[in-house]
Amino acid sequence: MFGIGMPELLLILGLALIVLGPKKLPELARALGKGLAEFRRATDELKNEFRQMEREVDDASASATDKVDPLPEKPADSIAANPESTPEKT
Repeated sequence: MFGIGMPELLLILGLALIVLGPKKLPELARALGKGLAEFRRATDELKNEFRQMEREVDDASASATDKVDPLPEKPADSIAANPESTPEKT
C-alpha cells in the first residue's frame, strides 16, 4: 500500500484524528470513499468504452478483408457477344 506500513498508517490516522477531531474524521472518510468509488466507476466506464471501440474497429477491419467484390468486372467478350445489354448512344 504505497510503501506505508502499519505503524506509519496508525500515526497518520492518529494525527488526522487530532487535527480534524472525532466528528469531522468520519465525514471526511465517507466523502473520500465516495469520491474514490466515483473515480473508479468513471475509469471503468472509460475502459469499457475503449474496449468496445477496439472491438468495433477489429470487427470492421476483419469484415473489410473478408468481403468479396460485389460487382466483379465483366469480361469484354460477354459485352461484345451480347450487344443488347449495352446502352445505345443516341
